[in-house]
Amino acid sequence: MRSLRLAVCQINPIVGDIEGNLEKILFYIDKAVAEKAEIIIFPELAITGYNPEDLLFYPTFIKKAEEALYEIVKKVKDFIVIAGLPVKKDDLYNSAAIVADQNLIDIYHKIYLPNYSVFDEMRYFKPGSRTPVYEYDGVFFSVNICEDIFHPSLPGLIQAAAGAELIINISASPFYAGKYQRKMRMLTTRAYDMGVYVCYLNMVGGQDETVFDGRSLIISPSGEILVRGKAFEEDFIVAEIDMEEVTRTRLREPKIRWEGDFEGGEVIKVPLKRKAKNKLIPSSEKPSSDHEMTEEEEIFKALTTGLRDYVNKNGFKRVCLGLSGGIDSSFVALIAVEALGRDRVIGVFMPSRYTSKESREDVYELVKNLGIELIEISIDELFEEYLKFLSDTFKDLPQDVTEENIQSRIRGNILMAVSNKFGWLVITTGNKSELSVGYATLYGDMAGGYAVIKDVYKTQVYKVARWASRGRIPERVFTKPPSAELKPGQTDQDTLPPYEVLDKILYLHIEKCMGEQEIVEYGLERSTVQKVLKMVKKAEFKRRQAPLGIKVSSVSLGKDWRFPITNRFGG
Repeated sequence: MRSLRLAVCQINPIVGDIEGNLEKILFYIDKAVAEKAEIIIFPELAITGYNPEDLLFYPTFIKKAEEALYEIVKKVKDFIVIAGLPVKKDDLYNSAAIVADQNLIDIYHKIYLPNYSVFDEMRYFKPGSRTPVYEYDGVFFSVNICEDIFHPSLPGLIQAAAGAELIINISASPFYAGKYQRKMRMLTTRAYDMGVYVCYLNMVGGQDETVFDGRSLIISPSGEILVRGKAFEEDFIVAEIDMEEVTRTRLREPKIRWEGDFEGGEVIKVPLKRKAKNKLIPSSEKPSSDHEMTEEEEIFKALTTGLRDYVNKNGFKRVCLGLSGGIDSSFVALIAVEALGRDRVIGVFMPSRYTSKESREDVYELVKNLGIELIEISIDELFEEYLKFLSDTFKDLPQDVTEENIQSRIRGNILMAVSNKFGWLVITTGNKSELSVGYATLYGDMAGGYAVIKDVYKTQVYKVARWASRGRIPERVFTKPPSAELKPGQTDQDTLPPYEVLDKILYLHIEKCMGEQEIVEYGLERSTVQKVLKMVKKAEFKRRQAPLGIKVSSVSLGKDWRFPITNRFGG
């Protein structure tokens, strides 16, 4: 029986921490060797972390990655290691190193360089052009990188038609809600259409605004998922696959027999002999599996992963946030506790003359339920001083949004002062609906270092918070009308359409690139659509100054969204 034992190392590297990433890779190699793995696999750009962005312009960065690779080469003996790194030859490539017997057997260069959404790989890399197949003592496998397998022909089909029985795809594929299900369908289709095993290894962890969800897969030639890695967690999977299944499947269903003459294709021999096996060797650890997640669970896991890694990888000990008694700040506090633990989260309650009794009660109940520390600082005296000192300048003009924003900016100043004094990271609580239309105060409630729910619409906030709360968010927070409480009797709907309507307009405009007429054709009132689109356009200057936040949708208000501030296009 021809079987092959794989170790899939779903790790969470740190961008730029080449020494730390190398240490982790060597640790997992030792672990895989103890499991008698024959091929040990690491994600795309595992040595440097993904995405290094303009670090790639620095020759010393590329050189350190190369030095780390040769430390791996020295470690690898009678097994194969595949790991991603940037490689400089005639140009710079996003590459996978294939290492065996203390030798660098080959370097595969990524062919399809994504240049959309959060990706900007054409800025840094040259595309590869080779599609080699590797022979390991009678077993034929190939390697490609992330985007390469998203394309139905090159390189996967060519590699399979040239004899590859196993396609190993190393990835750093960022999460957004719904993407995994589509990706899973695509990968199972690739395996079935080509009659090969597909081993898809995805990175895990948070990097600035992106989150990698892991969920690596091993898929049989018939398109069956054999192994599924954990979601949003590091994982180590050892699995043995029956290579004769490829032969049996292809003889019965020869789908790639007519894909051309590939006799002259490049086949690189790996100079290792496989150990004789009469039967499959059981793993000491069962292959991982992960349940199907709801959208609410996916989003919550992504938010907690993104916040945890941003805080920990950047060396913050604690976070603080303003608590108002509303759904957004309550939800962000819950995310922070789940991500970091209650001892690392500090709530700051800053009531004013307009803060309701109910809001105060809800803040204190939330704090009790979460078990976090609370600081209370009234802003009333400071607000009164502002009004007094500005009275001559403002003369007898009536109060308006100016006075509302002063309150928000006082709160922003207090949060930043606390942050400076104690070294805590301020996490902001604004959602995607508010940021889209500018319903937020620049240098006020937008002040902070990380915008946790920046990419979550208000209607989604309610759904995900309800799923995650388990009684910790007070029930009244879900049912009372949302309000900034900056003037008597204020509610969000004084300024905005109902969130169900607003979010539908925003979704069609942001994610689906629809203009006024197209959105109206979905049954929405023209005057409302016009008002919302005008607000979106007018708020672009605010979004440019907002802190980065976690991407959970197909089009986030970060790298996905690049609009000119000076812009007269009406849409």
